[in-house]
Amino acid sequence: MKYCPNCGKEIVAGASFCDNCGAKLGGENQASYSNYSTPILPNRNIAISVILSLVTCGIYNIYWFIMMTDESNSISDEEYSSGAMSLLFTIITCGIYAIYWNYQMGRKLAEAGKKYHLAIADNSILYLFLSIFGLGIVSNCLIQSDLNRFSAS
Repeated sequence: MKYCPNCGKEIVAGASFCDNCGAKLGGENQASYSNYSTPILPNRNIAISVILSLVTCGIYNIYWFIMMTDESNSISDEEYSSGAMSLLFTIITCGIYAIYWNYQMGRKLAEAGKKYHLAIADNSILYLFLSIFGLGIVSNCLIQSDLNRFSAS
């Protein structure tokens, strides 16, 4: 199956234009057909996630951490560990694994962006420094913003 490089919808073989978005296909764009359709992830509201994390004294942040890990694993070809395992590693290492996790999330999201033709910068160093300086919630917001680029809306 082939997918439109513009909108990600499945295209009819030999079509000159995408039935969904009308993008011109073929010619020099023939090589840019993607064999991957963009995965659809839930669009999580960042402000509500931060508020729930604060109101629940961090309990929602644990859920958010697990979900972001699992969602990033679903869009990338690399699956280091599940969200639950990442949480366990973070607890065992007294938070040191979370610093590594932030770095890996930036790298994985940049690679997934390339794979699905989305402009997502490699923010791994930024996420690393934010987590080192205790601004993990800011890093989570930026990661969620990148994950929301994979949502349908």
